[in-house]
Amino acid sequence: MPGRRSFTARLTLALALLLLAYGAFVGVLGRHVAAEHEQEALQRLSHGLARHIVEHWPEITLTDSDQADRAARAAVLSMLMVVNPGIQVYVLDADGRVEAYIGDPGMVRHEQVDLQAVRDFLAGAPLPLRGTDPMGSGIPRIFSAAMFPPRAGDARPPGYLYVVLDGQAREQVAGQLSLRRVWQGTGLVAAAGMLVTLLIGVFVFRRLTQPLHLLAGRLRDYSLRTPHAGNADADGRDVPTGEQEQSTGDEVRAIGAAFDEMTQRIEAQTAREQQQASDHREMMAGVAHDLRTPLTALHGHLEALAGRVLAESGQRERVLAAALAQSDKVRRLSQQLFELAALQSTDQVLNRERFRLDELVTDAVQKFDLGDGPPPVTLHGAPPGPLEFEGDLHLIDRALSNLIDNAMRHAAGAAPVRVSLRRAGGQAEVLVEDAGPGLSEELLHRLEQGKSLRDPPLRRTGGGIGGLGLAIAQRVAVLHGGSLRPLPPVLGGTRLCLALPLAG
Repeated sequence: MPGRRSFTARLTLALALLLLAYGAFVGVLGRHVAAEHEQEALQRLSHGLARHIVEHWPEITLTDSDQADRAARAAVLSMLMVVNPGIQVYVLDADGRVEAYIGDPGMVRHEQVDLQAVRDFLAGAPLPLRGTDPMGSGIPRIFSAAMFPPRAGDARPPGYLYVVLDGQAREQVAGQLSLRRVWQGTGLVAAAGMLVTLLIGVFVFRRLTQPLHLLAGRLRDYSLRTPHAGNADADGRDVPTGEQEQSTGDEVRAIGAAFDEMTQRIEAQTAREQQQASDHREMMAGVAHDLRTPLTALHGHLEALAGRVLAESGQRERVLAAALAQSDKVRRLSQQLFELAALQSTDQVLNRERFRLDELVTDAVQKFDLGDGPPPVTLHGAPPGPLEFEGDLHLIDRALSNLIDNAMRHAAGAAPVRVSLRRAGGQAEVLVEDAGPGLSEELLHRLEQGKSLRDPPLRRTGGGIGGLGLAIAQRVAVLHGGSLRPLPPVLGGTRLCLALPLAG
C-alpha cells in the first residue's frame, strides 16, 4: 500500500501507545493507592475521636426524653460540627438506627447503619475500614466509632457514637485542592518520563532496525535496476511480483516482497532450465535423425562401390551422384547447426562495416543463376536506389542466401522465386516470395508473434528438426535490430520480409 509507514515508525507508534496505556494504568492505580493511603492515614489519625468525645462529653450519650438532656446533646453535636465541618456526627441506638444528627434531618436518607463494620472497628480490625454513609451516597465511608457506657441493669448497650470522617464537604474541598495538585504534579512527571522513554525507545529502535532498513533498500534498488530479470515463466510470460512495483517504506514488507520475487525468479529459472534441457534433448534427437538418413544412404552407396558389384559405368555414376548428394546434405546440415549455435551464443554483431544493401541483394540473386535455362530467382519491382547499411556483410549475405535457398527447395519446379527490395521509412525490406506449398502453421505463428524458431526446436512431420535456414535468418535480423515476418502471399506460396534498419 503506497505511503505505508516504515517498520521503525510503526515500532515507535506502538511504543507510544504502550506508554500511553501504561501511563493511564499507572495513573488510575496511583490514584487508587493514594486515596487508600490517605483514607487509612486519616482513619488512624482519628481512630480515637469517637471514644474521646464520649469520654469528655458524656451528655452526648444521654437518651432520655428530657428536654434539657436533648438540648445538651444537641449543643455538643453542634460544637463538634463547627470545630470540624469535614466530619458528620451521628448518634445510633443499639440496633444501629440514627437517633440524632446536627443538620437538616431530611439529609439523612439511610437511617440504618451496618453495625458489623462498627463492631469490627471496635474489635481492632485492620484499617482502613468503611461503613455506611447515612447521607445515602452509596459510597462506603471511613469512620470512627465508640460504644456508649452501659448502664446498670441494661442487657444491651445504650447506643453508639458514629463519626463519618470523609463526608461530602471534606470530599469536595479535597477534590478541589489536594487531588488537583497531586494530579497536576503526577501528570507532569508522568509526561516527562514518557517523553524521555519514548525518545530513548526511538533511538534504540532506529539503531536496531538500521541494518534491516539498509537491507530493504538494497533489495529495492536491485529490483529497480533489474525489473524484469527472471520475471518470466517457461513460455516467456511476465510473472507478477505482487508489490515489486509499489513504493513502500515498510522494510519487513519490502524484504518479504523481495523474497517472494526471488522465489519466483528461482522457480522461473528452474523451469527455463528444465525446458532448455528438454529442448536440447529434442534438438539432439532431431539432429541424430537428420544425420542418420544421409549417413546410412552414403554408407550403402560406398559399400556398393567397394564391393565391385556395379558392372556398368552409368550405374556407378548414379551411385556416386547419390552419395555426393547425401554428403552435401550432411555438410549443409552440420554447417547450419554450427552457424546457428555461434549466432545464439552472442548478443551483438562483432564485425560491422558500411556497405550498399541494394548491391548485396543483387549479388545474392545472381549467385543462384548458374544454368542456361530460365533463372530460378529473379529480381522484382522498381530499384529503390542506393541503400546504405551498417552491419556484418557476411551474416546478411548468409541470411539472404538461406531465404532464397529455402524458397527454391520448397518451390522446386514452380514459378521462379521473386526477390524485391524496397525502402520503408528508416528501414529496408527484402521480400522473398515463392509459389510453393507454404510454411507450416507453427512456423507462421512463431514468425507472426516474433518468437524464436529454435527455442523450442521445430519438429518435422516425418521426424527430425526443421527451419534451420529460417532460424539463422531470423537470428541475423534480430542481431542487427531488425525482424523476419511473413506477409500475405501474391503467388499463393510463402512471402517473407526481412526488415533491416538503414544507416543514419
